[in-house]
Amino acid sequence: MRREVTGYNKIRSKRVLAVALLVINSLTWLYMMRKILQNNLNHIYPADSLQLNLIFWGIFNFAIIGSSIIATLLSNRVQRPVIFYIWIPLGIFASILIYYLPNLGFFHILIIFCLSGISFGLGMPECLAYFAEETDFLTRGTIGGLIFFLTNLLTPLILAFSTNFILAVISIVIWRALVFLLFPLIFPKESVFKKRKEVPYKLVIFDRRFLLYFIPWLMFSLIYSFQRVVIERNLSADFVNLLTIIAAISGTISAFFAGILCGQFGRKRIIILGFVSLGIAYGIIGVSPSNWLFPFYLYGIVGGAAWGILLLMFVLVLWGDLSETSMNSPQKYYALGSLPFFLSDSLGFLFSLYILIPVNEAFSVASFFLFLAVVPLMYAPETLPEKVIREKELKKYIEKAKKIREKYEKEKD
Repeated sequence: MRREVTGYNKIRSKRVLAVALLVINSLTWLYMMRKILQNNLNHIYPADSLQLNLIFWGIFNFAIIGSSIIATLLSNRVQRPVIFYIWIPLGIFASILIYYLPNLGFFHILIIFCLSGISFGLGMPECLAYFAEETDFLTRGTIGGLIFFLTNLLTPLILAFSTNFILAVISIVIWRALVFLLFPLIFPKESVFKKRKEVPYKLVIFDRRFLLYFIPWLMFSLIYSFQRVVIERNLSADFVNLLTIIAAISGTISAFFAGILCGQFGRKRIIILGFVSLGIAYGIIGVSPSNWLFPFYLYGIVGGAAWGILLLMFVLVLWGDLSETSMNSPQKYYALGSLPFFLSDSLGFLFSLYILIPVNEAFSVASFFLFLAVVPLMYAPETLPEKVIREKELKKYIEKAKKIREKYEKEKD
């Protein structure tokens, strides 16, 4: 019996590793696609028209949102391997099409942006649902933090080796195709895929716990897009790039440690910590002189750390927790939970067209709305079950008692 259990654990460990690598590949592929598409867009339209950015990236983000929702409606009718065997080749095809982008006109470029969005959104809810099913309350945060750490580490490394446009296209095609090597572990031959029960969206949308976390996440995403536009408008391009690098490094580190800590102290405390620290950074910028750059360095560190924490919690961890405790469809939780991220990205370009506010006033307003975003969290339940927390505390108590006993026995001898 012990051998059977050990063998099962080894098989599951390999499957968890394979699913984690699948998520890393997918997120890295998305970041690289966005970077390559944006570089081509800047080259094709050197004027960098904000209206064109709004159109192209609006199509891209809404294609992700729309395809994600449609995919969740089909998930109970189509088995998971079928979805993945459509999703990955579609992503490879979209990557190849980027090669022809510099020679295409407006409408053809629009189609490529739309197809690129679909090729990510079509399978991502199913991918994240698989991640939620293969992890539990204790491991979900830790593995999620490691996923974000490796994603942010690998993306710039792969792009750094892509010294020209052709190499970049080849790299992204090969990178996406590597997923096929994981399929034997993700879908072993002995696996049996049962038809899943259909769960209507209204059960998710009207889930009180979901709303109490979704509303702050939506508000934070909109505020973050708003302040990003303000910074780009009021600071030099070189300084904005420096802040972006600082925020990326800070966010990568914070996501890794937040993944570990959220399994110790709960998800809610870590999320509130992210909101509060960011609100303090916003407040400091709001009252500081406009020519004093130190608060912006502080904002880059604290803001990046908060973004890393909240991205981890609201992309990988929370929706898996809620779907597990409610026994509802994780696909639908993840599809709706990712909506603020992609929606705010498009609204950022819209804000760029109409927002002309001094940086101090903008951050004062942002800190106020960020405070309002925390209010629903005060009423949100902790998604890490009380039983898990108590078991961890009991385990620590037992270990501490054993050490005291061993120390006492040594002194007695």
